[in-house]
Amino acid sequence: VVEVGMLGRFDATNVVDAQVATITNVGMDHTDGVGDWRLAVASEKAGIIKPTSTVVCGESDPDTRDVFRAEPHAAMFERGRDFGTERERLAVGGWLADLRTPYGRHSDVLVSLHGRHQLDNASLAVATAEAFFESQLSDEVIGEALAGVKVPGRFEIAGREPLIVLDGAHNPDGARAAAETLNEDFAPSGRRFLVVGMQSGRDVAGVLQGLEADRCERVLCCTAPTARGIPATEVASAAASIGAAAEATGDVEAALDRALELAGADDVITVTGSFTVVGAAKVVLGPSGP
Repeated sequence: VVEVGMLGRFDATNVVDAQVATITNVGMDHTDGVGDWRLAVASEKAGIIKPTSTVVCGESDPDTRDVFRAEPHAAMFERGRDFGTERERLAVGGWLADLRTPYGRHSDVLVSLHGRHQLDNASLAVATAEAFFESQLSDEVIGEALAGVKVPGRFEIAGREPLIVLDGAHNPDGARAAAETLNEDFAPSGRRFLVVGMQSGRDVAGVLQGLEADRCERVLCCTAPTARGIPATEVASAAASIGAAAEATGDVEAALDRALELAGADDVITVTGSFTVVGAAKVVLGPSGP
């Protein structure tokens, strides 16, 4: 598996003549997109598709999907038409669903990740693997792989009482997914706190809106521990501009300490905005949490 770093067409990884080219979806990651940025980004991503490639396309927007269809390819499998999920339901430690692929069906598959959206990712991954082998994989192989999958820093539970969630969401789409996961998977009855720090070039207000920062008891803003980290005061100003109760607390440790000081056993602390912030929080919390 080779993952593209930036867009696709001119990325260094595009020297690979891929048998299977997989497109997840097109989302806004930086704030430099203008006008029909989605179609422009799709055009760049489509550059990984070769005339001999089988394309597995997870994009659901019709106009964007047409960009991928237009690139010369050998075959194309599309979300909804050729693969997807059915009978989705919340389970202990993740989600259960039936996965449908171009090569068959896998029933009652447990995906051991929080968030309904992870079922979409799972169906895309299974469709990609089966497209590579050009045949259906066994239920045992699929079940074992998805029941044991771990994605550090993606709705990772780092503590309980209070519940501490680590999620590296850094764009509006990821932020909305994190908020939806918290609401649907956990439905917390207590208060919500955010520890958030971001890097330059990100849509700070858009991420905070996606995280539902205005619903939080307090937003503890820190400076992400990187040269591109946005000052905590600027993150706090953006949070205040959308109606959130925000504090600028300095670094990640100070923000986390303040959140733990304010939160009770029934509350939730979400640490987010950047994987560098999540990484620093894991160091502060240690292997067994607070």
